[in-house]
Formats: sequence, C-alpha cells, structure tokens
Amino acid sequence: MTKRVVITGLGVVAPNGVGIEAFTKALKNGTSGISFHQELKDLNFSCQIGGIPIISDELKSKYFTDLQLRGFNSSGILYGCIAGIDAWRDAGFDVNEDSELDYDTGLIFGTGTSGVEKFREAIYKLDEGNVRRLGSTVVLQTMASGVSAYLSGMLGLGNQVTTNSSACTTGTEALILGHDRIQNGKAKRMIVGSCSDHGPYVWGGFDAMRVMTYKHNTEPEKGSRPMSATASGFVPGSGAGALVLESLESALERGAKIYAEVLGGEVNSGGQRNGGTLTAPNPEAVKRCISKALENAKVKNSEVDVINGHLTATTKDALEIQNWSEALNRKGEDFPFINSTKSLVGHCLAAAGAIECVASIIQIKEQFVAPNINCEDFHPEIQKLVHSGKIPLESQVQNFNVLAKASFGFGDVNACVLFKRFMA
Repeated sequence: MTKRVVITGLGVVAPNGVGIEAFTKALKNGTSGISFHQELKDLNFSCQIGGIPIISDELKSKYFTDLQLRGFNSSGILYGCIAGIDAWRDAGFDVNEDSELDYDTGLIFGTGTSGVEKFREAIYKLDEGNVRRLGSTVVLQTMASGVSAYLSGMLGLGNQVTTNSSACTTGTEALILGHDRIQNGKAKRMIVGSCSDHGPYVWGGFDAMRVMTYKHNTEPEKGSRPMSATASGFVPGSGAGALVLESLESALERGAKIYAEVLGGEVNSGGQRNGGTLTAPNPEAVKRCISKALENAKVKNSEVDVINGHLTATTKDALEIQNWSEALNRKGEDFPFINSTKSLVGHCLAAAGAIECVASIIQIKEQFVAPNINCEDFHPEIQKLVHSGKIPLESQVQNFNVLAKASFGFGDVNACVLFKRFMA
C-alpha cells in the first residue's frame, strides 16, 4: 500500500527574504531581491546585477559553532544548512547534537557547484606549494555532497542521505525523489531541497554565454522580466530552499501542522533530440513530463488551478507557455493562473527549484497567487495563449486546490510535481 505524502516543514534562504515569514511577505508584496554588485562591474561582467541573500554574522552564529565557521566560506552549504535546519524546526523537531540516530528520516539535498570560493582558495595555495595549509574542511566544502554531509550530521539522520545534481531541475527533482521514497514506505520523513553558491566564479560562465541580461545594471529591480516582451536574459541568483516531507500517517500521529500534500510528479529527459540541446528543451519531452506528472498524481488537466513555471526571462519563455498549453489542452481564459518566482529573486540556478517549491507551498497554504513583476508588457506570443488576467501583476487572493510546479534544466532535463491544498 502506497503512503500519502505531506509537507510539514519549510525553510528558505532567498535574495528577497531569509526565513519563511520574510519570504512570505516579499512574495505577497512583490518585493524584489535583485541588486547591483560592484564586484561584477570591476570584473567586466556584462550583467552586473544579481540576487544574494543577506546573511549576517549574528545569524550564522545561530546555526554554526565558531569552530565550524573557521575557514568556512562555502555560501551554498551555508544557505542549505540554514534552510534545512529551519525546515526541521518548523516541522516540530529539535536540533540536538546528542540526539539519537534517526533511521526514519533521510535527506536528499541537491546542488550544482559547491564551495567554488573554497576551491579557488585551495588552487592558489596549491600553486604556491602550500598543500599542508589547505585546512581540514576543503574536501567537505568542495565535494558535491558537502551540504548533505553537513546537514545530516547536524540533525543525526540515519535514512538515505545523498545529493542530487540536475542543473536548474535539481530542487524539484530532489522533492520528487524524496516523495517516492516515503510513498514506497522506505522512510517516514525526508528533508529535501537544493542550494546554490553565488558570485563571479559561479555566474561568469553564464555571462560569457550571453544568456544573462545586461540592460538593467542601473535599475536592478527591473532586470528579471519573465514573460515580458522586453525580457533580455535572466538575472543570476543564489540561496536555498528546504522542505520536510512526511507520510500522512506519521504527521497525523504526532499532530504536526500540514502545509500541503504532494500528489506526485515526474522526472524525465529530452535526450537532446527533437530540438533539444544542452541548453534548449525538447518540447515533446517537456509535454510528456507534465502529462505523466498529472497521471502519476491522478490529477485531471482541468483541475490545475495555478502553475509556478520555470520561466527564466529568456527567449524560451514563450515555448514553455506553449508546452504548458498543449500539455494541459487549455488556453485563453481557461488557462490556469501562472507566475514566475524568478521575477522576484532571479534565477537561483540549482537552488531555483527548491526555492520555487517553497514559494508554491506558501501560496497554497496562504491561498494567494504571487505577482509577476516587470511583466506589464506581455510577450506577444504568450498573449496568444494566455489571457492577461491569468498572469497577475499584483498579489491576488484566490481559493484554489492544485498547483503544478515544473523546472527545466541544462542538459535537457525536466521535472514536474503536483501539490494540493490539505484539508483535515
């Protein structure tokens, strides 16, 4: 018998809000977290704006000991641990280094690149012949699974502990993998999420590819423009999102608050065929991913009320809307409400899926549709498929049940998941 899976804890470190309360307020108010960064200008970046969460030394000290912070400069792991611990506490659990090993709880926490600044520091020391001065945490801070190693140790998790990495799809994929493990009875709880470092050594390759905007360096909050006719590329971001997934049986047994239910999802690849490439999606695979997610979740096309899209503010936005329209067989006024969290935080790369899943759950729990800022001038191809009223420019209170969240990543990989409002 398969288990029903619900969400009992949330944590987020986003450019426009650290913590669920601040992030929720920013979502409702349409507050941007994009700012100008002199360092990018000094390094001759075309795009000199980005989304970086604000983390004070005081806040760090609430999660890490002085010993842990010594020589620690991996922003992605920092963000992931803060979000993960917040989600764990939000679910009603304590953080205690002397706790019993918890074999019922596991962790799937993804990333793209880890500890880039630490790796750069190590390269300079090695080039100078100072291998013995690298420090004892270089490996932990630079290995891909560093975030899951740190976080699982802080919480004492004894079920599956691993890191996935699937470009922009990473966070949504992690959630689906965690859902499947609980559904199949292999764990009672899974902490799932993803994180991403920030800075020039992460963002430089994208700037070289000319996929980031260069037109809004003097007005950063207007830079991220998903679904807009004047979109000119994505704005880079960073951070982390985390969710505690739990079997409904376990959540009810301990009287936990329940944010929403995870109905199911699908992960697939376009195989870089039929128009798909390393950087472009195969439309047939995208539509199949959405359709199979609906099938796995036992949701009818007509039951999808809201879409939280991938929608990066690049030339592929119109294609994504077309894929949604064809997969759901809905358009015009019949099209669901749709928004892109990236208009507020930029494209947080490997962290995007998790941060946007958290945003999706907040909208379900609070019953509102977050706004799309910088989208007053709808893309003409999108206008042909979606009634403008379904792309809200301001926060809207809505009574809805089902939200579809999808992420599409470099390498032609896709993930789509269905969430439902939980009614006791």
